[in-house]
Amino acid sequence: MKPLLVEMTFDFICPWCLIGKRNLERALGTLAKSRPDVPVELRWRGVQLLPDLPAQGVPFMEFYVKRLGSEAAVRARQEQVQEAAYHADVDMDLRRITTMPNTANAHRLLELAMGQGSARQVDALLERLFASYFEAGEDLSQGELLLRLASQCGYDPRRLESALYDDGRPYVGREAVPANQAVPSFLIDQRPSLAGAQPPWLMLAQLQRALELRPTTEACPA
Repeated sequence: MKPLLVEMTFDFICPWCLIGKRNLERALGTLAKSRPDVPVELRWRGVQLLPDLPAQGVPFMEFYVKRLGSEAAVRARQEQVQEAAYHADVDMDLRRITTMPNTANAHRLLELAMGQGSARQVDALLERLFASYFEAGEDLSQGELLLRLASQCGYDPRRLESALYDDGRPYVGREAVPANQAVPSFLIDQRPSLAGAQPPWLMLAQLQRALELRPTTEACPA
């Protein structure tokens, strides 16, 4: 059977992207139990939400105070995110984050790594990048950190150095993704299917719907 293609658009600084990834994994796990005959291919489509950030990033709290109006508003928003993360079984400690990083290098690194490692390695690197930011509060704009995380996933860091620049140039991926693309968002079998960190049951319903549409779609002329 042709693999069910699931593409997720994300940025590393978006907590809802990590929550959405975890919900997708749960949905795919349930699908695998009911339809073990269906292979799944995952693709990660990075988009840089804040391409104009300086290369070294900006202070995290300062950035969000400007956006939300006060530290109290920022803390309230963080509590909402932390609660959603808890229910999705996602480890997250937003209090440890001090820098809103420029994620261009992180996206370029992951994209280059996709062509050098297995699907398991790619997923491991993506998880480590998310964990570095949301659990440890580390600065993803730092090239040394990015190469160290890649090395921990079995990559040769020397083969990934070409992805790193120190001038803050925006990330432009191999696949065209609109700069204003909502994240997270999901395409299933190349159809826009979901936007936002939807619950696993809704993701599962969309995966099943994509399978139901296959015979009709394949029977229709292009």
